[in-house]
Amino acid sequence: MIPKNTICLWYDGGALEAAQFYARTFPDSAVGRVLHAPGDYPSGKQGDVLTVEFTVAGIPCLGLNGGPAFKPDEAFSFQIATDDQAETDRLWQAIIDNGGQASACGWCKDRWGLSWQITPRVLIEAINDPDPAAARRAFEAMMQMGKIDIATIEAARRG
Repeated sequence: MIPKNTICLWYDGGALEAAQFYARTFPDSAVGRVLHAPGDYPSGKQGDVLTVEFTVAGIPCLGLNGGPAFKPDEAFSFQIATDDQAETDRLWQAIIDNGGQASACGWCKDRWGLSWQITPRVLIEAINDPDPAAARRAFEAMMQMGKIDIATIEAARRG
């Protein structure tokens, strides 16, 4: 069944490889139908993988091998809420170790250029603390980080 709403992500030929990586890495993720082009198109030939249906953490997506015309940027990102430091570390490292790159405040970019926010639930709770001083301390601690360190966030929140 085709979902009512699907996120379409543009790739320069790597849609199937990306979908397979996401399915191996993120819970509740899978690769679905792969469509091979029925004819030649501007960035490919008949028989090439044109689209890949996949799910990332429960979100339906379509990978389109559209070619080099458009590049993803940080205006779009997946935010993955993690439950503990082990999960945060595992997901962060999976992206970085597979050709990705680290950024700031829990953000990283995968080898295909898509941005990810690997965000511990503890961080979300801390920066929404009803005590403005505690929220500010947690936020300021986060601003100094690449990958989020939960113990440091909790310590900053406590003051």
